[in-house]
Amino acid sequence: MKQVYIIGASGFAAEVTEYLKADKGYEVLGYFDLQVDDYKRYGFEAPFLHSERDFNFKSNDNIIISIADPKIKGNLYKELKSREVCFPKFISNHAYISSDCSIGDGAIICPFVTVTSNAKIGYNFHANIYSYVSHDCVIGNNVTFAPSVKCNGNVIIEDNVYIGTGAIIFQGTPEEPLIIGKNSVVAAGSVVTKSVTENMTVFGSPAIEFTKENLKRRY
Repeated sequence: MKQVYIIGASGFAAEVTEYLKADKGYEVLGYFDLQVDDYKRYGFEAPFLHSERDFNFKSNDNIIISIADPKIKGNLYKELKSREVCFPKFISNHAYISSDCSIGDGAIICPFVTVTSNAKIGYNFHANIYSYVSHDCVIGNNVTFAPSVKCNGNVIIEDNVYIGTGAIIFQGTPEEPLIIGKNSVVAAGSVVTKSVTENMTVFGSPAIEFTKENLKRRY
């Protein structure tokens, strides 16, 4: 049985805890968070350990970061990596992962997620329930998929991107992949039909930049 610490004690941590229990290969040793309220709300069995910065980790302790914000989890990963802890991949027994793909350390692949042929995924990737990554996609580091994200083939998603619930990303081509630039946000329910510039937030169908003018035009 693999022993793990979980960073984060909110709703996503509660979900991840249930998945770990269901797969019966993990023991949670404790939870780190700056706030105790969520920890109390979810009635976790393992102890509340406050801030991970003050904890004396041993070399090769296993850490799961259950925080969706790409920048926050990216900073945590970098900081803790320097302390020689480990970031195991959690892949639910109810997910389908192609044998012809690669996924980096620290991934959380929730139930009913699919990753298909020749996908290449960086470290610290979160794919929530019912999401998929289709063939020949390249996904960077610290990327988060909320539930039911549909990422079709020949898409490049750069580092630190957040994709909201139910978003659909159109397929690119080998010669001209659809690219979502680093530090971007795709709002829930968006339909992304063309590439997104880095540091941009987009929304709607088809997805356009989130500005006051565009909001007025759409709504």
